[in-house]
Amino acid sequence: MNRQTANEKITALYSRLSRDDESIGDSLSIQNQKAMLEKYAAQNGFFNIAHFSDDGFSGGNFDRPDWKRLIEEIEKGNVGTVISKDMSRIGRDYLQTGFYTEVFFREKGVRFIAIANNIDSQNRESGEFAPFLNIMSEWYLRDASRKVKASHKARGMSGKRLTFKAIYGYMPDPQDKEKWLIDPEAAEIVKRIFDLTIEGKGPTQIARILHDEKVERPSYYLYQKGIVNYADSYDHSHPYAWSTNTIAHIIERPEYMGHTVNFRTYKDSYKDKQAKENPKENWVIFENTHAAIIDPETWETAQRLRKTVRRTDHGAANPLTGLVFCADCGAKMYNHRQPYPTTQINKKGYVCNRPPKDIYTCSTYNLTGRRYDRQCTNHQIRTVVLRELALDAIQSVSRFVKTNEAEFVKQVRESSAVRQEEAAKSHKRRIAKEQKRIAELNTLIRRIYEDNVNGKLTDKRFELLSQEYEQEQDELEQSIARLQAELDSFHADSARADRFIEIVKKHTDFSELTPQMIAEYIEKIVVHEADKSSGERQQQVDIYLNFIGRFEVPAPAPTAEEMEAEEKARRRREQCREAQRRYAAKKKQKQQEQETAAQNKGA
Repeated sequence: MNRQTANEKITALYSRLSRDDESIGDSLSIQNQKAMLEKYAAQNGFFNIAHFSDDGFSGGNFDRPDWKRLIEEIEKGNVGTVISKDMSRIGRDYLQTGFYTEVFFREKGVRFIAIANNIDSQNRESGEFAPFLNIMSEWYLRDASRKVKASHKARGMSGKRLTFKAIYGYMPDPQDKEKWLIDPEAAEIVKRIFDLTIEGKGPTQIARILHDEKVERPSYYLYQKGIVNYADSYDHSHPYAWSTNTIAHIIERPEYMGHTVNFRTYKDSYKDKQAKENPKENWVIFENTHAAIIDPETWETAQRLRKTVRRTDHGAANPLTGLVFCADCGAKMYNHRQPYPTTQINKKGYVCNRPPKDIYTCSTYNLTGRRYDRQCTNHQIRTVVLRELALDAIQSVSRFVKTNEAEFVKQVRESSAVRQEEAAKSHKRRIAKEQKRIAELNTLIRRIYEDNVNGKLTDKRFELLSQEYEQEQDELEQSIARLQAELDSFHADSARADRFIEIVKKHTDFSELTPQMIAEYIEKIVVHEADKSSGERQQQVDIYLNFIGRFEVPAPAPTAEEMEAEEKARRRREQCREAQRRYAAKKKQKQQEQETAAQNKGA
């Protein structure tokens, strides 16, 4: 039977010690609490004692192993009395502590004694001051939490790492636990993940590749190395099961550039069990605090590629997606692919070869056409042409860098200075214009306030106008702050040329345009609408390279042979077009003759 007589029931001696309590000294140690409770029980005739102790658990959290075991015993009816050193040992949350001592224990017929506070539930008067003791206990916890939070913030703002646990790819320094050292084996996997990202692979694809290559996932790897120790419930049966979230988390971490990132998470209250994700703008980053595994250019490239969604329903994703823009409306261009069969039979029974469709068109043109409000124009261009132009731009600039490095750096600096000077003038004009508008809004707000006071303007109308004016002011002030920040940052950026030169030196083979080359070289491609006014279809495409933008390589004057070859090609194209026009006219005339003959026959 669960129910026992009063003499047979357990006298539960509960003790608790938190990390904060340890700083007070040995007077609150678990051993001293147990000794005090045993002495009190013996002197006051309590028998059948049983200890319940939680060492290292905060009083603000009731999710403690022995406390839960004690509650289970009470639920079963096996406990007659609960004795603790004081009220704060039960807990420092005054609401939950009050519930257990004032409600739960009484409902279960359990006598409660707090020795140091002279509280005994059999003596009703002794518990009158208990609520105030509970409030003081919580105030102590709140104050301790405030001090810990202040210390935590001071440490984080000073540049010290807020966690000693090294992320995957690093390991703690045996000589100094605050330092991280590169783990060579795991670092190679991190590099591989970034390389695959730059090749256009998504987190799911990367996870599958690592699984197939039998690469141990981070948790299993760290467990095998003895760096972390998981509970027996940890599943060791799938050592290569990388998750998509793990891959994405690795790609997004600035720590791999050698930076310390503090304040990733926060808690609204010391009572919260789960931390919340802090917005990235609230992170505090200290650069170059440990050895880097990934260089900043590679990391930035990976972040840029992660923002672009790529379709894989027609095979491999197109690596140019997200980089091609319309020159007129500025919108991204959509990639359209249709795997036509290699041969088709038309209505007349002729067999014709049709290559697979792979083109880019303006997204504004496509989307507005669905709403029957067509805007912009098609700007259609084949992917193969874009790839040829991109590869040609990369090859020509790379050759120029390798043969004329000094001249290349000079041109980049000069073009940068010109662009920044033009942008600075534009920014200053816009700032002056927006400041003038803010002054006008201040005058308008003052006027409508006076009209409202004098009764010329209703309160409702005043509130509506003032809200509109204040909203416009806020938007203008934000715009001015952004423009001023850009204006302050304008300076001769000689490092941009050096960074591009580093990319050129990384590559030795420029014969084929690879996804990695596209990611590292191409910033964007701007496509203009085709021009047919000359009788030939001509289309301008601007290739912008990372760090240097649109760079024109000085081209030598064409030779007489080249000019003659170009003229021959032009005449050949014109002859082809003329032949097509004659064929179309002849076909149209024949069709008209057939229609006339049919009409005459019918008449």
